[in-house]
Amino acid sequence: MGARKRIRANEIKEEKSQKSFAILRDCPTSPRKMRLVADIIRGVEVDKALDILKYTPKHAAKDVEKLLLSAVANWQAKNEDLRIEDTNLFVKEIYVDSGRVLKRLRPAPQGRGYRIRKRSNHVTLVVDSFNIKEEELVNENA
Repeated sequence: MGARKRIRANEIKEEKSQKSFAILRDCPTSPRKMRLVADIIRGVEVDKALDILKYTPKHAAKDVEKLLLSAVANWQAKNEDLRIEDTNLFVKEIYVDSGRVLKRLRPAPQGRGYRIRKRSNHVTLVVDSFNIKEEELVNENA
């Protein structure tokens, strides 16, 4: 590994150590259905997001709710000196990528077979605290 690659790799590693995130891999739901739930809570405070997910009738909401709780626990582990109630935690990023696709065949008329694609997805959720400076910037831009 060259010097530039090593330096960049260390920078990326340092950035990741500052972020609090959780990843859900190979969730057996189609990415399209999961994105509907992810779009609802993007940029929302954690308490409000948990309430939204609890009362959302979609099946994917349960998985995202557990993932959000895991991300909050990861944030708490990195910031042991801070209390969750004092900091304004919010969902900074959430994105859904497609996972592996299981391909199956279903019998069809006249000896044919229709292909069934059982999709899965990967969800990444990043939680961050709302700094006072960020709040001022948001208020100035509004």
